[in-house]
Amino acid sequence: MPNPETVKTLGRALATVSLLFLVSHVKAQLPDAGRLALCAACHGSLGNSQIAAIPSLAGQPRVFLENQLVLIREGLRDIPPMKGILDNVKDPEIIQLATYFSSQTPAKVKGNIDGVKYQRGQDLSRKMLCGTCHLPDYAGRQQIPRLAGQQEVFLLYAMKQFRDHSGPGRDTIMSASLYGLKDNELDDISHFLANFKQD
Repeated sequence: MPNPETVKTLGRALATVSLLFLVSHVKAQLPDAGRLALCAACHGSLGNSQIAAIPSLAGQPRVFLENQLVLIREGLRDIPPMKGILDNVKDPEIIQLATYFSSQTPAKVKGNIDGVKYQRGQDLSRKMLCGTCHLPDYAGRQQIPRLAGQQEVFLLYAMKQFRDHSGPGRDTIMSASLYGLKDNELDDISHFLANFKQD
């Protein structure tokens, strides 16, 4: 039978090795600190934007983030503030960035809710079956973005872009879905989604 002290020592050594392996594995999965700081400058700490016109990345589906980063890098999505930021960023780093931000917890909504506007937006979203693709809790999935808790100003801007400017990098299903909607209707939907609360 092994000496109890030897068993303890061996156990501590194995635990240390396991911890070192785990730390090195986690570190290898984290994006470059400088790149994260650059993202945080606009998209907020841990991907929760504090700037109305800039989207939050926290909790977005990983595949959606990967796709958008590639589209921006390749110039298929024209976002002037991001010009050059993703130049020469390789696919493995894009996967790291997408994985990191998708794993962050979206911040809780802190806006002032207009009950009438919220209800109109909820009714419109249900009528348009937004929850079919974006899921009933609007958390998104795969290549479909999370809408719940997103910046209201950004949501309105993005929907107007889909409605009015179809082109490379834009989802044609969204363009068709929003076709014919008036600005005030998009405004109501944005208010509802930005402030979404589970029933």
